[in-house]
Amino acid sequence: MDDEQWMRAAIRQALLAETLDEVPIGAVIVRDGAVIAEAHNTRETQKDPLGHAEIGAIAQAAKILGGWRLIGCTLYVTLEPCPMCAGAVINARIPRVVFGAYDKKAGAMGTVYDLAEGKLNHRPEVRGGVLESECAQLLSSYFRNKRK
Repeated sequence: MDDEQWMRAAIRQALLAETLDEVPIGAVIVRDGAVIAEAHNTRETQKDPLGHAEIGAIAQAAKILGGWRLIGCTLYVTLEPCPMCAGAVINARIPRVVFGAYDKKAGAMGTVYDLAEGKLNHRPEVRGGVLESECAQLLSSYFRNKRK
């Protein structure tokens, strides 16, 4: 499968989040051609500031793999990771991150900050803008409806 196909799996997680009145952000972690973890935002339903899609997927993958180093994995997420999530990616040693929409307010993998630039102990490969318009539309529609 290619990056767009895996991003569609992350979008499905984002759509699930939206049905729960969560900000529609979804993530999947892929290893050896298969999804090993998937999650969506749960901040509202769990009343948890750490309830970001990336954090949930990373925690699941670590349990499944039996360790905190997620070597050989790719994280697909519908929105550019924030500083907390980018830090989790680096700490989990995820070698590759693919995201959809750029986050002009809190993006920490190239837009506002770049925690993947190489100053920390791990430098993941980052690809942004995969199915960007679809991912951005999910967010803009959600917030437009919230303002009504």
